[in-house]
Formats: sequence, C-alpha cells, structure tokens
Amino acid sequence: MSDSLSQPAAGVPHQPADRVLMTLKTRGPQSIAVIARAMDVTAEAVRQQMTRLHADGLVDSESHSAGRGRPTQIWFLTEAGHGRFPDTHAEMTVQMIGAVRQVFGDEGVEKLIQVRESAMLNSYHQAMLGAKSLKARLERLVDVRCAEGYMAELRQDGADFVFIENHCPICSAAKACMGFCRSELALFRNVLGETVRIEREEHILAGARRCAYRVSTRA
Repeated sequence: MSDSLSQPAAGVPHQPADRVLMTLKTRGPQSIAVIARAMDVTAEAVRQQMTRLHADGLVDSESHSAGRGRPTQIWFLTEAGHGRFPDTHAEMTVQMIGAVRQVFGDEGVEKLIQVRESAMLNSYHQAMLGAKSLKARLERLVDVRCAEGYMAELRQDGADFVFIENHCPICSAAKACMGFCRSELALFRNVLGETVRIEREEHILAGARRCAYRVSTRA
C-alpha cells in the first residue's frame, strides 16, 4: 500500500505515554525503533514509556525472530490499552439494547438500527455535497467518521482505496447486536453510490486490530 492520503483528525496527544498508545492504536504492533521514528524521538525515550505502560498493564510485547541476530520485541496494546480509547456510553447502550430486545424482540432492535441508519444517511449525504470524485467522497467520509470517533483514514492501493477505521466507539453495542456493523456497511454503500464496490476486509469484532474496507469503482 502507498502512504496514507489522510490522517486521523483526532488531536495529537501531548503526553508521551498517550502518544505511544495512539501510535500503537493507529499503526498496530510495532518495535520500539519503529515507534521512535514515527514519534521523532529517541528509542530510549520510547523504551522508558513502554516500561511504565507495561507496568500499568496497557501494553505487552512478543519476541519476533527474523533469521539471524537477536529477536525483536514487538509491542502491542492489551485489552486494557484498547480500553483507554472511548467506547461511547458503552454500558448504558448495551443495557438499552437489552431492554429493547426484551420488550419488543429482535424486530424492535432491528427497527432501532434502521432509524439510526436513516438519520445518519441524511447527515452523510449532506456531507457529500459538492464531492464529485470517489476520492473526494471518501475524504469527506473520513472527516465525518473521525468527528464521530472512529479514527478514520484513507489509503490508496493501486487503483483501489482502503478506508480504515482504527477505533470503534460503539464496539460494545456492535458486540451486543451485529446489526450495527451490517447497517454501517450498508450506509457506506448507499453514500458512495451504486457505481462503487466496497467490501470489508478487516473487522474488529472478528479479532482484527481495526476495520478496513476495500473500495473500488465497478467495471
């Protein structure tokens, strides 16, 4: 893949430890040397932060061997580390979904998802006004999703685009009801138009670090 076309709109953290966490969140497991280059600091500075974060249970590491030489320690976020990034009103949302399902059944939950999708669709179409090309529409989608907390970014891969969401602020709700994920994919397809093919290649709920979608123009 080529370099990122657009970066997450969320503000860059100022505290060194938070910057390390953000780097692991948006780039996935990395060595200290790679993190240091990304942050433009020394490897020793990153190592000090990793020691503190590891003691707090926010990061962990594994040894990776690539032939001869010493194995490289690859660092990654633990579940607690991922938990440092907000899941919007998680407990209350899951409770509400459970209550709706108990009172109105699965049809009630599906209706709730449809109403949410309809409201989002209207605002997303407004955001797309004036965006003529697929790239322009995807860049608008990145802006909208970043504003909603998804840490979205866009990359180009040959003739295709890869739309990435490094965080899911409704993850607890999605775990309680997979209809939310299905609805959001349908939302993207509606907003981008019938001439566009979009397929999910990575899925947080399937154990991936992020959600990633391959986007291309239909032949």
